[in-house]
Amino acid sequence: MEIVLSDTKQLLGLKAANRGAELIRKAIRLNGKANIIVATGASQFEMLNELVKEDIDWSLVTAFHLDEYIGISENHPASFRKYLKERFVDLISLKEFIYVNGESDPYQECIRLGELISEHPIDVAFIGIGENGHLAFNDPPADFETEEPYLVVKLNDACRRQQLGEGWFPTFNDVPEKAISMSIRQIMKSKAIICTVPDERKATAVRDTLVNDISPECPATILRTQANAVLLLDLAAASLVREMI
Repeated sequence: MEIVLSDTKQLLGLKAANRGAELIRKAIRLNGKANIIVATGASQFEMLNELVKEDIDWSLVTAFHLDEYIGISENHPASFRKYLKERFVDLISLKEFIYVNGESDPYQECIRLGELISEHPIDVAFIGIGENGHLAFNDPPADFETEEPYLVVKLNDACRRQQLGEGWFPTFNDVPEKAISMSIRQIMKSKAIICTVPDERKATAVRDTLVNDISPECPATILRTQANAVLLLDLAAASLVREMI
């Protein structure tokens, strides 16, 4: 895993978008198309803002997203479908964006998504790391073994507090307890991973990702097994590991 440090999260977002865009263009050159995964959350604002400006033939790109809460509408302020539609999908002309629908039967939705992603090997996954070290909504202890591409998961309190702290919900009790999430193994099947992690609130998770044993207790540690993963940090997120970089 490569580590890239930036002075600010704005520069971090630019670097992440540049690296990811080059991988998308490479996949298009080699295969005539590209398949990508796009993440959500406050950590992805700057990266997505720059990615939509890149010179990419988006009509050749199919995109998936990582997760969605169960039981909230796509018009809810915290909906990841709403987030991605406004910040990504509506700003470009994708071949297709395959949304996670948290309002349908969640187990049937996992089957539907699993069948679709099995037909679209992922060239680039744009992801982040949660304050509790999660990838997507795979909170610790995460399931490192399941081959199912998408899962119904229970969100732990640390994850739900992060969603509250980022301002997506008015109270803790408003944060859903369950979600549909792409699995760890499905994320790790991506040919390349661009992991964008800004802000001091992620510093402990970044340290644990780089220092702890690879374990479901810190799901993001699994990234160290992916040679084509790039962990992009700003100074604040890297504040506890500067001597390692």
